[in-house]
Amino acid sequence: MTQKEIAEDIQTAVQTLRQGGLILYPTDTIWGIGCDASNEEAVRRIFRLKQREDSKAMICLVDSADRMQRYLRQVPDVAWDLIEYAEKPLTLILDGATGLAPSLTGEDGSVGLRVTRENISHELCYRFQKAIVSTSANISGQPSPACFAEVADEIKQGVDYIMRSRQNDTSKAKPSQIIKLGLDGRVKILRT
Repeated sequence: MTQKEIAEDIQTAVQTLRQGGLILYPTDTIWGIGCDASNEEAVRRIFRLKQREDSKAMICLVDSADRMQRYLRQVPDVAWDLIEYAEKPLTLILDGATGLAPSLTGEDGSVGLRVTRENISHELCYRFQKAIVSTSANISGQPSPACFAEVADEIKQGVDYIMRSRQNDTSKAKPSQIIKLGLDGRVKILRT
């Protein structure tokens, strides 16, 4: 795709998000289903599409650590270092979520946030200026798609916009590392 086509693709995805729609998009890990993370009805649509229990929280992508801070009451100091020095995609589970759809937060008030550095998802988050839900583009319990070709038709038909960027990329992506950080400084590695 040309730079102009990529920019148009991102612009259409942002418009879809602003209208409360669902998108299928490439992330810094695997292909994901996304929506405005502050729109409860859009989040519930993702749960229905994935046939997923509401009790299983989904993560959100942001374009910067500064934007991440907008969705938390307090950020543990160690989080800044982890974000800065992470060599691969890193999702942080942090306490004190605020400003997000209620069904995105865990029972303990925590939320999963990841600063994306991948070009397309980073630019999408930057242009949208808000957190974007990022959950694997699969029916709950089915394998996560490592590339666009592995996304099930049921998922493709259930979203309002499918990004064209990176559809031909066949490299096998992997899920992010997940670390839970407590405000008291406790660190728990949930997935490496």
